[in-house]
Amino acid sequence: MATTDRQATTLALAHALSAAERGLAVIPLSRTKLPALRSPHRDDPSHPPCHGECGRFGHGVYDATTDPARIRALFAAAPRATGYGIACGLPPYHLIGVDLDTKNVTDPRAALRALALRHGFTVPPTVVVLTPSGGRHLWLSGPPDVVVPNSAGRLAPGIDIRGAGGYLVGPGSRTAHGTYRAAPGAAHLAPAPCPPALLRLLLPPPRAHHPTPPSAGGHGQGLVQFVLAAHEGQRNTRLFWAACRAYEDGIGPELVEPLVDAARATGLSAREARATIASAARMTGR
Repeated sequence: MATTDRQATTLALAHALSAAERGLAVIPLSRTKLPALRSPHRDDPSHPPCHGECGRFGHGVYDATTDPARIRALFAAAPRATGYGIACGLPPYHLIGVDLDTKNVTDPRAALRALALRHGFTVPPTVVVLTPSGGRHLWLSGPPDVVVPNSAGRLAPGIDIRGAGGYLVGPGSRTAHGTYRAAPGAAHLAPAPCPPALLRLLLPPPRAHHPTPPSAGGHGQGLVQFVLAAHEGQRNTRLFWAACRAYEDGIGPELVEPLVDAARATGLSAREARATIASAARMTGR
């Protein structure tokens, strides 16, 4: 078993290095598709927000790199890694992942075709990765000045979007459910430009602007940015932490609307965001 795991790690590293040669920033993943390196701050919840500035590994997608030496070091620190993740939103491709997920008895491919017909776009030939569950990931390239947020089911049931702060499981990765593979004929394609009509659907709807109140100062802006940097799986946790800090520092009421806006930009609903902030207020006795 140990030999099999070593072989899987070696193969994953080879695939990750190959992806990096194409300009794709990568991180090692475990069999659960989660980052294979745990946070160095996991035992210190009071540690200030860190996206790798501390210099240690374990910051998820913020560890992503195209540097071969650093990739080898990441995998050396994660001997149980059996796959690799490809960070979205980074140059040169500013990758956007369209995840057509079949696990919930939906037909996301039909839903995407219906969206394309309704909004007048065609998905161009591009990289397609087949998932062990029968789904597929479409890789598209976004404009460098547009930030596409992560979302789950917002576009249509069974269609999840991986954008800035998210990652896609790379082809060749082995997971607990099977191996991710490039679709025939797609392995050597570059991610195609995202059709403008589809890109508009991927962006959050315009909303009222609530600037950070002057009384909140730089610390308040930092808390808002901390929430904006959350990717799926972190959104509520980051929002709750930021709201607690805001109430403890006496700027909670002024920061409610900016925090709600930031949470919505990451894919949370306004209702979810307000409930989380209210829980933080109760927790801090405010």
